[in-house]
Amino acid sequence: MRSLISVRTFVLAFILMLMLTAVSSAGVFVSIGIGAPPPIPLYEQPVCPAPNFIWIPGYWAYGPYGYFWVPGTWVLAPEPGYLWTPGYWAFGGGGYGWHPGYWGLTVGFYGGVNYGYGYTGYGYSGGYWNHGAFYYNRAANNVNVVNIHNTYNTTIINREVNRVSYNGGQGGVQARATASELAAERGSHIQPTGDQMRHEEMARDNRDFRASVNHGNPAIGATARPAEFGNRANGESNRRGAAEHATANRSAGYEAGNSQAARDQQRPDEQQRAEAVREQGRNENAQREQQMQQQERQREDARRQEPAGQSHHAEKPQHESTPHQSEPHSNGNNNKQEGPSKGHRH
Repeated sequence: MRSLISVRTFVLAFILMLMLTAVSSAGVFVSIGIGAPPPIPLYEQPVCPAPNFIWIPGYWAYGPYGYFWVPGTWVLAPEPGYLWTPGYWAFGGGGYGWHPGYWGLTVGFYGGVNYGYGYTGYGYSGGYWNHGAFYYNRAANNVNVVNIHNTYNTTIINREVNRVSYNGGQGGVQARATASELAAERGSHIQPTGDQMRHEEMARDNRDFRASVNHGNPAIGATARPAEFGNRANGESNRRGAAEHATANRSAGYEAGNSQAARDQQRPDEQQRAEAVREQGRNENAQREQQMQQQERQREDARRQEPAGQSHHAEKPQHESTPHQSEPHSNGNNNKQEGPSKGHRH
């Protein structure tokens, strides 16, 4: 009798897994009668491998053997200008359902879940696109400024710390979508890329990622590129730094509040700060141009005032070197993740 129940349970889980796999590319919400997913584990975000890679935070997915961890990873956006809205679990109808993530021109609602590394529960404060290039907020991302020059540093306000991985229900995040988030959800989307799908499929087939095996603490919390699960150093880093990551994330402000009031208040502030960074860059460029023009006029006036017949040599303009867009620093390894949020806030 026990054997028959076990087979039935496995078949049901397998059917649910097929349903979730299908909707992950179709953007359809599916509710299933299962328990709540585990908290988002603590992990460290790997260094961004190259310019224009976007951070995809880790999450719990569901398969034949229950929940399994899909490590956070860096991926190329399907098109310049597109940002990732993470998927999320939400309670409803007596069970927990999965809302798949998607690419869009703006970030939509992802349940108020604090995935970390810029995904604080609403919007994305890890960077922005500008003329086909992605600019990284070093307060939210682990970037090596020697290789990636489009960076800035804007502190992310920390209001509340938690690692809850679902919306609604008992103990879940009590957040509701804003008007702009609902508009983003109704807008034009691009589904997860092939690399993202392969990444999740390989995690599903890896026994070590099952919550029933790792008890909510996977050895590998994140990877530098999709499906790179063979580097055990990732796991060692995750285990050694879990507590350290949580502390660093709190001090750096990676985890933001999930209350509706906090979300509504922070959104315009972050937009203003990002615009201030861009405006400062434009002003600095204008000032340098004015200084160069003034120096050139002074040299020309000096040449005109020289006595006739006196030989002179044209001076070489002393152009100021353009300041580096980012502060020199070894590998930007100042962002360790928190639990759910970036690497997660782990």
